[in-house]
Amino acid sequence: MQEDELLREQVEYYRSRASEYDEWFFRQGRYDRGPAHRQEWLCEVAVVEAALAQALTSGNVLELACGTGLWTRRLAESQRHVMAIDASPEAIAINRERVKSDRVTYQVADLFSWVPPVGAFDAVVFGFWLSHVPPTKFGSFWAAVKSALRPGGAVFFVDSLFEQASTAANHDPIDTSGVVRRKLNDGREFSVVKVFYEPEILERRLIDLGWRGYVRSSGRFFLYGSMSAG
Repeated sequence: MQEDELLREQVEYYRSRASEYDEWFFRQGRYDRGPAHRQEWLCEVAVVEAALAQALTSGNVLELACGTGLWTRRLAESQRHVMAIDASPEAIAINRERVKSDRVTYQVADLFSWVPPVGAFDAVVFGFWLSHVPPTKFGSFWAAVKSALRPGGAVFFVDSLFEQASTAANHDPIDTSGVVRRKLNDGREFSVVKVFYEPEILERRLIDLGWRGYVRSSGRFFLYGSMSAG
């Protein structure tokens, strides 16, 4: 599959998945692997949420791939203003209903063609998005993030570690090919980009691009990073 076609299918998948996305985050339905698993997962979510709160001071924030608002709700509590961008109007509708904040402005846009306003933000935040950026676009993505930041601005992100139990029970085993096959509750299947990173390797790669900061593991399920432009 050509990259453009894969990215179109990825958008279609997340638009179609919007109404069931939260099942993944809250370990429900096909993602329910028992109470012990859920407790471990939610403990690691709390680690990331605490790191997010510590990494950012109040300001104007750009949230990329804002989805159903699981991270937007946290940003709206502490930030002066949030510009939340996603390619899925269905996800943004859920986000808007969940967050209900006049601190948040929404925009539907394809993040691979949308150009952020230069130097407009104190911070850029994205959750579970970097793994969906193809390796060929890694450098240009981080260049766009840097261009959106004011001097001294910060980046915070969270993503998935390579862990089989993170995905749905009826999904194929994940691998390191950079592409995964995903199913919806109704049985439809889609191919999406999914690049897994080791925290230490990703940290070094970002430092080589001129960023300063850290990338860490929450334990079993997530990596998260706090970076500033060098």
